[in-house]
Amino acid sequence: MTANSIGLIELTSIAAGFLVTDAMLKTASVEVMLSRSICSGKYMVMVRGEVGAVEASVAAGIGAGNFSVIDSFVIPNLHESVFPAIAGSSKVEALEALGILESFSVAALIEGADAAVKSADVQLIEIRLAMALGGKAFVTLTGDVAAVQAAIDAGAAVVGQKGMLVNKVVIPRPRPELLNEMI
Repeated sequence: MTANSIGLIELTSIAAGFLVTDAMLKTASVEVMLSRSICSGKYMVMVRGEVGAVEASVAAGIGAGNFSVIDSFVIPNLHESVFPAIAGSSKVEALEALGILESFSVAALIEGADAAVKSADVQLIEIRLAMALGGKAFVTLTGDVAAVQAAIDAGAAVVGQKGMLVNKVVIPRPRPELLNEMI
């Protein structure tokens, strides 16, 4: 099983979130990674499994969610550093340059974070998903200035294509105290 294939559906309705999760699980053999309410009364469900199963599961979820779907994706080969960043378990000893990418959508942000880390030699620090953020999401990453700029630009391009970009920032020489604010 290709465990690094994931799919996510973000919804405007908590009730629809339960319905969508059930439909996704009944359609294909996938593992639920996240299924929860998020800020501003939204709901997200993320599944993992083989590419075909994830695609079928997400398609069924979108059908069940009808008009409640805000955003969705299937990423066939998720970068291995995305899950630790979502869990907040990435370990960073020192900041080089600091990049921040902010999105109106959880789904768009995860896609952007995946694109960012695949595009340059950077380390994801954290991915925050819509909890106490008014429904927004952001990712922080570090590396040398050129790599961070390239990664943030690549991620912003993906998020921007969906019309979900809030802001993007690269700080060349951040104060070390900023790392304490992120952990």
